[in-house]
Amino acid sequence: MSSMQINSGGIPPAQQSYYTEKTAPKTEAVSPASQTETTQQNVRPATIFSASTEKDKGLMDRMKEAQEKAEELKKKLERLKVRKQNYGDAPMTAYARLARARTQADVSAAAGYARRCIAQFQTALRQDEENAPRIQAAINQLQKAVRRAGKKKRDLQNESLLESKRKRSAEQKDRKKAVRLRHELKRRQAARLVREHGYLREAEVDNRMQSYLAMSRAELRAQAQALGEATGLSPEAAVQSYTSAALAADAAPVPAAAPEVSLDIQA
Repeated sequence: MSSMQINSGGIPPAQQSYYTEKTAPKTEAVSPASQTETTQQNVRPATIFSASTEKDKGLMDRMKEAQEKAEELKKKLERLKVRKQNYGDAPMTAYARLARARTQADVSAAAGYARRCIAQFQTALRQDEENAPRIQAAINQLQKAVRRAGKKKRDLQNESLLESKRKRSAEQKDRKKAVRLRHELKRRQAARLVREHGYLREAEVDNRMQSYLAMSRAELRAQAQALGEATGLSPEAAVQSYTSAALAADAAPVPAAAPEVSLDIQA
């Protein structure tokens, strides 16, 4: 009995150490590579979000730039459209409509067309400075057309009154008065037709004159530009120097004529 030593706890030391190892929590060593991978996984969503945000910003900037370019192109096309327009056609069209008008409603429609063209040309006057004189001439002709349309409405009203008087005289069997009113009505209508034909002819002549003046201005502008390129000056400075030189030449005193010497040799 003395040779057998019994542990006070009832469990041998070897078994006690075994149970201790079994019940103790296991702590695994974390390698640096796994730590780096975990950090990358945490950082990756933020990186993806920032990249998508930058991509959206770049897309919005490109869309805004494309929209600005489209608007600029639209403005250029509008300016080209205005420049290509023949400004002298509108007054001739207005006068042609006025000449074809047979009622006061037709005259009002022709006057409305002239007013719309005036509003359009006033806008073009601010955009197309190169053709400003021709646009202003067309506006003046259209304003005349509006005033003449008002006169034609009054003439048609007076002619309608004359026609009513003629019919009343015919009903009353006043033949002389009816014939006189009919002749007066025809005379006024003939005078109005001649006057309207003159309006149309006036617009045509003015259109040709404005075309000739526009060609002259374009030729002078080209000459001034060529002179500026040759002298190294801007076209405006070249035109100013040319004008000053022409004025100086006109203001230069004319040399007095030499006195006539007559030799009368008598034999």
